[in-house]
Amino acid sequence: MAFDLESLAEATSGAIGALVSTSILYPLDTCKTKYQAEVRAHHQQKYRNTADVLWEAIANGQVLSLYQGLGTKNLQSFISQFIYFYGYSFFKRLYLKKTGNKTIGTKANLIVGVAAGACTVIITQPLDTASSRMQTSKFGKSKGLWKLLSESSLSEAFDALGISLLLTTNPSIQYTAFDQLKQRLLKRQLKEKTSTNSSPEALSAFSAFVLGAVAKCIATFVTYPAIRCKITIQAADLDDNNETEEAESKKRKTVSGALYTIWKREGLLGFYKGIEAQILKTVLSSALLLMIKEKISKTTWVLLLALRRYLFMTQTRLKSA
Repeated sequence: MAFDLESLAEATSGAIGALVSTSILYPLDTCKTKYQAEVRAHHQQKYRNTADVLWEAIANGQVLSLYQGLGTKNLQSFISQFIYFYGYSFFKRLYLKKTGNKTIGTKANLIVGVAAGACTVIITQPLDTASSRMQTSKFGKSKGLWKLLSESSLSEAFDALGISLLLTTNPSIQYTAFDQLKQRLLKRQLKEKTSTNSSPEALSAFSAFVLGAVAKCIATFVTYPAIRCKITIQAADLDDNNETEEAESKKRKTVSGALYTIWKREGLLGFYKGIEAQILKTVLSSALLLMIKEKISKTTWVLLLALRRYLFMTQTRLKSA
């Protein structure tokens, strides 16, 4: 029972952290996604940088449209992070139980993260596709979640699933690096203490923020070309496209088509278009997520200990009565 409760506590705290960080940074995410989704030659580009998307929304009086798809994104973030953290915690504890080790190594940690990430992607891919199409739609013309899902075929709902599975290495690299750095930091802090507690140590908010930012920055840079292709495939089709652009849009809905289109129109550097905004958003998001998770996890652990003690005392009294 304790095993499941601890995994549940990890999952809940991670999901809540994702929900808060996604809501705070959503306008930046929308601007970043619309900029990344545009695949045109340099002289034909509508947006020169991410800031141009923001100015367009302000100029057209569509500032609130920066939040289009927020509900779907929050739903997707909450479910995906809950499943990921629960799976990660469950597989990690299972590994330690089967092997008898006290700590998990880097390789095993990476495998556990990828397994948890793959389960998450398969379940939440339709929500991820829908939220991307909402964000890349024209301001004020985004369709609702149910309408998008009902109009899409099963294959369209799972657009870019292969790339999404590949990108499971991103959070696994991040959380592996974070977990290893965290263990080293906590061991150093533990040596400086003269007494120990039965509850697990927790990082300070600042330490969790810094470690999360460093880990996510590295993972994002390595996997960014795949991220750009994924957004290109999932982007909404514009209503005012001509026949040529519609044909090009259909070609971009495949991995090979997305790679070819980006290479042909933007060259090698096109695979890293918008990486500055991506790093800013993902670093802030993951750092906030891990910071919130660390504080919630500590409180949840204390509550679990109190609950166990209460149940034990109640059981003892019933036996003695």
